[in-house]
Amino acid sequence: MSGHSKWATTKHRKAAQDAKRSAQFSKLSRIITVAARTGGDPNPDNNASLAAAIAKAKGYSMPKDKIQTAIDKAFATGADAAKYEEVVYEGYGPAGVGFYVECLTDNRNRTAAAVRSTFNHAGGSLGSSGSVAFQFEKKGQITIEKKDCPDEEELMMAVADAGGNDYEDADDEWVVYTDANELMAVKDALDAAGVPVKGAEQIFEPTNPVAVSVADAKKVMRLADALDENDDVQSVSNTMEVTDEILAALDE
Repeated sequence: MSGHSKWATTKHRKAAQDAKRSAQFSKLSRIITVAARTGGDPNPDNNASLAAAIAKAKGYSMPKDKIQTAIDKAFATGADAAKYEEVVYEGYGPAGVGFYVECLTDNRNRTAAAVRSTFNHAGGSLGSSGSVAFQFEKKGQITIEKKDCPDEEELMMAVADAGGNDYEDADDEWVVYTDANELMAVKDALDAAGVPVKGAEQIFEPTNPVAVSVADAKKVMRLADALDENDDVQSVSNTMEVTDEILAALDE
């Protein structure tokens, strides 16, 4: 197990999101509300989608009261009722890097116009449905704080027993990768084995990452950051290959 740094771009994105924590909580609240509503049950034990949404929120240290408020909103009525729909946009940014943008919106026209404008401003363009999605593989990603599981050999055995595919050393955390449909099963198995999970979420990993220059990498991340500033945008994935040189430049 372990190997190339899949965690690199996620780490960069989380650092940017942590700097805008209140905005990130707003995005996570939408995910929880939609999961609770579509699953028809406020109890995560009976609602797999809600359980996954809560696991993701915990990975970003979202407070329990905000999680509960988001669940309650799913079953509100009248003016307080949540009316979000899921929308995906695909497009190309600088250096031909593909982008897959997941949104939750209460106004599809507003969101489409904003996302298109962001791509155009960056010299990119929106594509048709399916034009970029095939370049990604959906996977599960679980984070574990090293202080809760400091022994790598113990973690490796726990991940293997739980059905995880891979793991990675990410500074003060371990990052475990799973099949997308096995995410919650692996999370629950790790918890049961005494390995406390910090957070769990699905990610889109590029199957054939695009090599770009450092200058283009900065342009790609500026577009990713600009998209992420939109409250309607829930996640931004791209096909850029992240080398040590590029990661160092992004961290400057």
